Amino acid sequence: MKTKTVKDKNYFESNEIARSPTLQTVLMVEKFIDDNSGEYKKTELFNKLPKKVMWQTFQVIMEYLESINKIAYDNEGYVVYIWSPELYEKYKDRKDLEWNPE
Repeated sequence: MKTKTVKDKNYFESNEIARSPTLQTVLMVEKFIDDNSGEYKKTELFNKLPKKVMWQTFQVIMEYLESINKIAYDNEGYVVYIWSPELYEKYKDRKDLEWNPE
């Protein structure tokens, strides 16, 4: 059995005071990133949010959005919204793009 090291853990797992964000908070952060894509680095983004959020909660949200491929960071550290519903609709039914783990 393989044990996890601190490096294998995400922010929520490795930080005892991290809070579980509400759906409303996640959506607020996601919308703000979508509206301001590429304009702010992570700390700047945190400080510009329309409603205050604890840093630990913000960290959990950012890790979550990155893990589901909704955001990415450019070479200079700016947060970019990369999710495209239009692109998803275009390619979702293509059989040649299906993932078949065997």
